[in-house]
Amino acid sequence: MTATDPDARKDASPSGKLAGDQLPGELHPGRSGHKRSTVMAYVSLTKPRVMELLLVTTAPVMFLAEGGLPPLWLLVATLVGGAMAAGSAGALNCYYDRDIDAVMHRTENRPLVTGEVSPRGALIFALVLGIGSIVWLGGFTNWVAAGLTAIAIGFYAVIYTMILKRRTRQNIVWGGAAGCMPVLIGWSAVTGGLSWEPVLLFLVIFFWTPPHYWPLAIKYRADYEAAEVPMLPVVAPSRTVSRQVLLYAWAMVASSLVLVPVGHMDVVYTATAVAVGAWFLIQCHQLQRQVGTQGFEERISGPAMKLFHGSITYLSILFVAIAVDPFVHLWS
Repeated sequence: MTATDPDARKDASPSGKLAGDQLPGELHPGRSGHKRSTVMAYVSLTKPRVMELLLVTTAPVMFLAEGGLPPLWLLVATLVGGAMAAGSAGALNCYYDRDIDAVMHRTENRPLVTGEVSPRGALIFALVLGIGSIVWLGGFTNWVAAGLTAIAIGFYAVIYTMILKRRTRQNIVWGGAAGCMPVLIGWSAVTGGLSWEPVLLFLVIFFWTPPHYWPLAIKYRADYEAAEVPMLPVVAPSRTVSRQVLLYAWAMVASSLVLVPVGHMDVVYTATAVAVGAWFLIQCHQLQRQVGTQGFEERISGPAMKLFHGSITYLSILFVAIAVDPFVHLWS
């Protein structure tokens, strides 16, 4: 696929307009070297890879809340509603950010930039998914879970995308709170309320977000700089970024270990949290040493992306342990 014309991109700005006061997708509707089907174009608006990560954190929390296997219908209903909610938030983000997506090479092939999906179609799609997810979860789980879902969608679409992302270097820190909501939603779907366990897991993901996303922003620093998005790697010295990554990683690991006494976790989770936490902290310390000597030169993008992928591995393994741990209680 090709992006908008180079001349149009030069005139692009985060204010929301391109050359001739047109937004991406309005310049060359349907222009794409590699056409996706309409269905797949709409699916890509939901950011399936982000959705997958959110669902990976939802199901294990439901196992923990149930103390074993929750009813299958409840598990499926919660995951379907969560997928719809995550898709809505992702599509709303794509709709609002279509101007800067056209500027950034990483996002220039998104459907709203190439014209495969119209802005109006994307907005309607996002709103239908969002409203549908709230009604679905309210009907099939409970209205506590549905209310938390509405807060998550609103926080990501309005607080992060519309307010924080283009205004503050701490955008991803506070905006990442929306990505922490699935653990609260999953727990409340099972119990009808909240307790300290999901709050601690909320903090784990909250502190995990900067060490996860800032390494990606290091690699795509030029993109964010061109789009005038003040991600921390764009506006702060390299040593500051690596130090912040390390501090958040330590807070993340500490939160994961506090869950052991609070949630009465057994050996599977405890051993896993210690092992993967130590491994991830080593990765963060290594990045700090490399960044300290090399700065944000091209050769640092490899180690940064290694940490980015490592953060996904860390979270996946930790939450698998959360799902397995309740069964140790049952078998002991």
